[in-house]
Amino acid sequence: MIELEQQLQSARAEAERAVATCADLPSLDQLKARFLGRSGIVPAALEQLGKLPKAEKPRIGKLANEVKTAVTAAIEAKREELEAKAASSGLAIDVTLPGRRHHIGHLHPLTQIFERTVEIFRRMGFAVEDGPEIEDEWHCFDALNTPADHPARDLQDTLYIDDKTMPPDREYGRYLLRTHTSPVQIRTMLKQKPPIRIVAPGRVFRRDELDATHSPTFHQIEGLYVDKNVTVADLKGTVEFFFKQLLDPETKVRFRPHFFPYTEPSFEIDLSTPQFRARGKEWIEIAGCGMVNPNVFKAVGYPDDEYTGWAFGFGIDRIAMVMWSINDIRLFTENDVRFLEQF
Repeated sequence: MIELEQQLQSARAEAERAVATCADLPSLDQLKARFLGRSGIVPAALEQLGKLPKAEKPRIGKLANEVKTAVTAAIEAKREELEAKAASSGLAIDVTLPGRRHHIGHLHPLTQIFERTVEIFRRMGFAVEDGPEIEDEWHCFDALNTPADHPARDLQDTLYIDDKTMPPDREYGRYLLRTHTSPVQIRTMLKQKPPIRIVAPGRVFRRDELDATHSPTFHQIEGLYVDKNVTVADLKGTVEFFFKQLLDPETKVRFRPHFFPYTEPSFEIDLSTPQFRARGKEWIEIAGCGMVNPNVFKAVGYPDDEYTGWAFGFGIDRIAMVMWSINDIRLFTENDVRFLEQF
């Protein structure tokens, strides 16, 4: 009897002390569960009333109810205090305030160019192919008729993988970060016979210093068309149609002789549009292309003189900069919302 009485008085004192020092509503809810919950201290004491002598039940029962009432009152008073404090600190919701609009994002400008470019080529019957960003020398250079002493294969131009990390392959040579998406063309020709009509968009890497017009990481989309009796006229018609669709129906395309080891003959592509002319520029260099070199066909095992084809390579970043008069390539990767939200 005395033990239960002491237990109830001790529970009341402990509860009042704990409630007085409680700092937030979640902690107060925990205290309520501890003292008044189904398995709490006060209900557990009340369950022992049935074991008391009949003469003691009224006195101890009254004490138990007083303890329960006092603890409940202390908890509710503390709750009102904490809620009032939260309201005065600005945590209350003012339903009269105007709502905050959620800003809906959009595709990155480079992604927009990628998707628009792919959509145009799909309409012309081109499939989309992809390949690894970590390549080997054979697929990236040798199969593309690039000689061993070509400057593009130097350490100052190409990012090679450390030999300890990825030892060179005996057949395919050292591993590197691809410098163009042309290896996708090689892999496609190795796995299927003509006719082939593909575009290969993707990220490429070169050892360039980061400045307004250069980046060690940028994006390309390359195209390949191989079949019997493919000519330069097919190349020119495809390129003209693409740029007229992408830029302006009044776009003019000019081909200038150039040199690429994987095409013969090779051309640089210049564009003239009303938009460029309004900025004081008649022609802008935009891409490279040419007829596939017969040595490339030999590397993939195509019969001599049976097929012809052409290939091109466009810089996605370059096209975006020209289209929107952007003068710094770094803006595409700096994630400045003030720049990106313009597109």
